Amino acid sequence: MVVKVITYGGIIQEILLPDDEGQSVNVVLGFSTLDEYVRLNSPRQGGGPHFGAIIGRYANRIANGSFALDRTTYRLPVNDPPSTLHGGLEGFDSKVWTVVVSESSRRDVRLGLHYTSPDGEEGFPGTLSTDITYALADDNSLRIDYRAETDRDTIVNLTSHTYWNLAGEGSGTILDHLLRLDAERFAVIDSDLIPTGGLELVAGTPLDFSKPTRIGDRIKDQFKQMRIARGYDFSYVLKDSDSPALLPAAHVVEPTTGRTLDVYTTEPTIHFYSGNFLDETLRGTGGGIYPQRAGFALETQHLPDSPNHPSFPETVLRPGQVLRSTTIFRLSLPS
Repeated sequence: MVVKVITYGGIIQEILLPDDEGQSVNVVLGFSTLDEYVRLNSPRQGGGPHFGAIIGRYANRIANGSFALDRTTYRLPVNDPPSTLHGGLEGFDSKVWTVVVSESSRRDVRLGLHYTSPDGEEGFPGTLSTDITYALADDNSLRIDYRAETDRDTIVNLTSHTYWNLAGEGSGTILDHLLRLDAERFAVIDSDLIPTGGLELVAGTPLDFSKPTRIGDRIKDQFKQMRIARGYDFSYVLKDSDSPALLPAAHVVEPTTGRTLDVYTTEPTIHFYSGNFLDETLRGTGGGIYPQRAGFALETQHLPDSPNHPSFPETVLRPGQVLRSTTIFRLSLPS
């Protein structure tokens, strides 16, 4: 197994796994050149698809580009009207990170990246010092450790925006993948994809992945929430979301190749996105065009728009506190 990471955006560009004949197959979506990442991350391009990037300061959406903290209201750039999406016009996915650790041991290979976000960047208060460590272990797992500190009260929500296709990047859609999510509730969204504040049971809806289910089976269901999202674009509350322990969140099987992906996280939610807005305009690392649903994302994070919903788990980070979060993506090969 090989993982390729670039310092621009901390982006996971490729994850290479052997196929039945021992040939390497890339199982994540991305681009073959740096220029493509930079061009599509331009604010004029709406931020692009964020393939493989570290997302911050705040992953997902903040309604109306504003939030209140300690009686002060902060205004953020609106880059996905009417919301701020994935940190604003130039989030962490468009920053060049500094390599601080690059080492190997008998058990894993590690790459540590650092970025300091200055006070007021994209409207967020406080200087935020952020460290990301990628660790590729001998059990075919990729561990991502997040760490952040601030000098002023602020909000933080970090994630990795990796798109997966276990059949191989460029092989078509992910509709035949079987997905299980360890979640009983999801965050209800309004017509702008912003949480209403309600958390509803997935049981009896096409959002229920409590048992392994083909992603494509219900993706065109006329359930109102599905129509709004144009497929799956939902934050699922994990069963043990109140626990700080590393717990299972998702299990994916690609039936043709037998490859599997297991996700474990300390985060309270996982956001499942089925590549709804891919539209055959992007050419991937293998040279092929990405159709709609060419990949899926499983973003471990806190709930979108949490600062505007007091009932959601808090995303406030204060001076003297240290944010720590871990997610593991474990891949298994056919035996």
